[in-house]
Amino acid sequence: MAPRLSSRRDAVLREMGLGPIWRLRVREAEADATEEVFEQEAGAPAASGTAAKIATPRAETSRAGTSGAGTRHAPVVPPAAAAPAAGPQPGPARPGGARNVEPPRAHAAAPQPAATPALADTPPPPSAPDPARSARIATLDWEALEAGIRDCRACALCERRKQAVPGVGDRQARWMLVGEAPGAEEDQRGEPFVGQAGRLLDNMLAAIGLKRGEDVYIANAVKCRPPHNRTPERGEIAACLPYLDRQIALVQPQLLIALGRPAAQALLDREIAISAARGKRFERADVAVVVTYHPAYLLRNPQDKAKAWEDLCFARRLMAEVG
Repeated sequence: MAPRLSSRRDAVLREMGLGPIWRLRVREAEADATEEVFEQEAGAPAASGTAAKIATPRAETSRAGTSGAGTRHAPVVPPAAAAPAAGPQPGPARPGGARNVEPPRAHAAAPQPAATPALADTPPPPSAPDPARSARIATLDWEALEAGIRDCRACALCERRKQAVPGVGDRQARWMLVGEAPGAEEDQRGEPFVGQAGRLLDNMLAAIGLKRGEDVYIANAVKCRPPHNRTPERGEIAACLPYLDRQIALVQPQLLIALGRPAAQALLDREIAISAARGKRFERADVAVVVTYHPAYLLRNPQDKAKAWEDLCFARRLMAEVG
């Protein structure tokens, strides 16, 4: 009889979704009572009331929401009518000292190690300079330099530009102004500082007796327009830096004016806060550098135009000293 009941119990457990992964851990007395329940379901007469104390998980679930002084026992569902379940759910403590069947413990999946890309597929850092490229650009004349800027594909900005923007102005100027990157109109026309920001810059120059194209050269730290006029990234500035270095070497200005934080960081190779750098003289390869606000920033923050005027006056005094 024992082998037949054991086989019957295994079949019922498989029907309930508990075997062969899980095996119920019960005391020997409770196991005998469970065998009596299965024997009764198979047609054998019930031995005693002990089997009534062992309930299936389905019955335990139905009793979880019962309230009141007394607790009614749900009838045992025959295996043929019981729906397959993912596993038994633990029920509340039963009166009368009967033990609940221990709920199965879920097996946690073994963690998989993160895939490591092959070293051959890892691109170099975008800000890593190419010494050979920088050395080649350092030998270019004006025509070859501007042609190289227009054909440059050193970073991803070339994919969405309409054209690169090398620079404009007097190639033997004492004043050199450096912005951050072209905007939409500059991308269309191929000239830096056009449109509303360019008109404001022209007015700023006129206030200190200067004029675009006369003793003034204007360029950008980045030669292609970033998408949606966002701030240039460090790698993009690094890719264009050899071009800016060569422009400065060809112009040989006496004073550099950095218009905005990205331009100041490109010229000085350090983190810069405009508010802290204003009114100070910096040096770049023996060339004096003055930091001020970008005209586009001043259009959004007109209250700071007076500060930009102070910076231009400081630059004019500095030019009188170095010139």
